[in-house]
Amino acid sequence: MAKKPAKKNAFYAQSGGVTAVINASACGVIETARKHKDKIGKVYAGRNGIIGALTEDLIDTSKEPVSSIKALRHTPSGAFGSCRFKLKSLEENKREYERLIEVFEAHNIGYFFYNGGGDSADTCHKISQLSETMGYPVQAIHIPKTVDNDLPITDNCPGFGSVAKYIAVSTREASFDVASMAKTSTKVFIVEVMGRHAGWIAAAGGLASTEDTPIPIIILFPEVEFDQKKFLAKVASMVKKHGYCSVVVSEGVHWPDGRFLAETGLKDAFGHSQLGGAATVIAGMIQSELSLKNHWAVADYLQRAARHIASKTDVEMAYAMGKAGVQFALKGHNAVMPTVDRISNKPFKWKVGMAPLSKVANVEKMMPKNFITKDGFGITNKCREYMEPLIKGEDYPPYKNGMPKYIRLKNIAVPKKLKKFKL
Repeated sequence: MAKKPAKKNAFYAQSGGVTAVINASACGVIETARKHKDKIGKVYAGRNGIIGALTEDLIDTSKEPVSSIKALRHTPSGAFGSCRFKLKSLEENKREYERLIEVFEAHNIGYFFYNGGGDSADTCHKISQLSETMGYPVQAIHIPKTVDNDLPITDNCPGFGSVAKYIAVSTREASFDVASMAKTSTKVFIVEVMGRHAGWIAAAGGLASTEDTPIPIIILFPEVEFDQKKFLAKVASMVKKHGYCSVVVSEGVHWPDGRFLAETGLKDAFGHSQLGGAATVIAGMIQSELSLKNHWAVADYLQRAARHIASKTDVEMAYAMGKAGVQFALKGHNAVMPTVDRISNKPFKWKVGMAPLSKVANVEKMMPKNFITKDGFGITNKCREYMEPLIKGEDYPPYKNGMPKYIRLKNIAVPKKLKKFKL
């Protein structure tokens, strides 16, 4: 009987909505693993997330040169493809778990790094329990990522700082535009941002207004029930005082009865309501009730893909989380997630911490009440102190002929060893 190799291979995958810096975490995982070839064999990436593991569609990252892996640090979105796929419980779908074990065994995988948000943490936690329930040891480490900034325990989530910077900058620039036109044309600019239940991204719009550059901004948070009468009165008063105003509305803003303003009636693969259209609802109200000319925009993918204006702090954190994930695994940790632990605001200092997945999975971190002004339409100084360090610093990608130069990996497939698996 052939002797099993002492060192195990690693599996890395990206999950959920991608970000401007998720590839920086991938870079951190792969570069760190390559420095420990005595303990970790190859790093296989799942093509399109956990689906790549289930279908045995693996990518051999060892086929990529050092320069390409390094370039991931400044390349947006998911280099290996992502997915919205949530594993059911072991009781509900034992066959999926058995398949994962088959694939891991076939390719000698002993390390599992899953880069995602709350639902991904849940998947990672379930996989971490495989060694107990199915007799195959797998060290599962969750690498935090989400633009929504709603993972618990960690101070913030890689991906958030960059989307916050994009929204803050875009809100300021668009506000300058509408201020220029307000005398004879547009009076209100509305931008819809991501955030189903937590208003972190919407709050970032408040950073556009500072003491030296004051801007009349109204923010609509998911944490605050929408009051149409109160909102329209706020718009009217701001336009009367300043001549114009900007509105940052979260896609998850809802009526007192819980219905989303942007409810479509559709669900995504995770069972979440599909949203889209809060800006148009708000624009319609302003037009019909106040007769104010307005323009609206939906930031959508633009906000999470904008690597050209990424926060340097965010890039550094994203890389650090990937690096720490590998280091944790090498130290024998399992079912954990590296975290950002804030030490101080001024000067801003942080360190890498660690959280058990049992306390991370399926837990959402909302905006604290003391981060939202009493009228429900703005951010407090406490919120500003928390958020400003996260958007600081520029980490521009290299440019060629006026365009950012991003990497596309070869993504060479690992030869399959098992029978085809139907999802």
